[in-house]
Amino acid sequence: MERKSFPAWSSEALRGSIRASAYQAYRHIRIDPNAYLRHVQRAHQLPIQKWDDVFYLGAQNLKPHADSVIRASSKAAALEGMGLGLGGLITMVPDMGILSAITLRLLQKLSLLYGFEYTTEEEAVELWIAAASAAGLDLGREILEKQGIARIVPFIMDRVAVRVSEEIAEKWTARLIPLLSAGAGGVLNYYFVRGWGRRAQKHFEQRHTMVRAQRSSHGLLSVDQSFTT
Repeated sequence: MERKSFPAWSSEALRGSIRASAYQAYRHIRIDPNAYLRHVQRAHQLPIQKWDDVFYLGAQNLKPHADSVIRASSKAAALEGMGLGLGGLITMVPDMGILSAITLRLLQKLSLLYGFEYTTEEEAVELWIAAASAAGLDLGREILEKQGIARIVPFIMDRVAVRVSEEIAEKWTARLIPLLSAGAGGVLNYYFVRGWGRRAQKHFEQRHTMVRAQRSSHGLLSVDQSFTT
């Protein structure tokens, strides 16, 4: 059977939807670091009193917990995809709004879990740099520095939206077939979020390891055995 192509007009509309959804998620969907710290202490039983304490643990001890967070977000995305998938292309716009929220919340959780908060504008920019890394974009520090803080997030958001729309156009063609798209939507949502989560995890692992090494070299970090998991 001939494979259906993703309509050109819908690709542009989808890109706009992704950009708008990401912007709304960025402005209105923010995980409270203190509340999530209490959740991690309880659910993951990490021996930390503040997020900065995770640098005593090291990336290797954080990985199982990060993997668990990615699995939970991927399953949530799969359930959402099955629920809205019956409408095919018609329900893709609301689907992208929910998927953007799930993905951004996942990035926030991973950021915190590896010790990076986002309470300042500069820290929020780092969160979007992680999103760009998860999208496979290498923007370069020199390019970002030319944008200025006020323009960096929209700058990154536009490029992430282009990359996401390309990925969806490649993988989500099955959603154009309404009766089959419920199952397909669930599966594709699952692997979409899992893929983004793993790429973001790699980004945060590298940053965590780099910061930990810098602190250790300056005598600012001495690993206490009580912080092992």
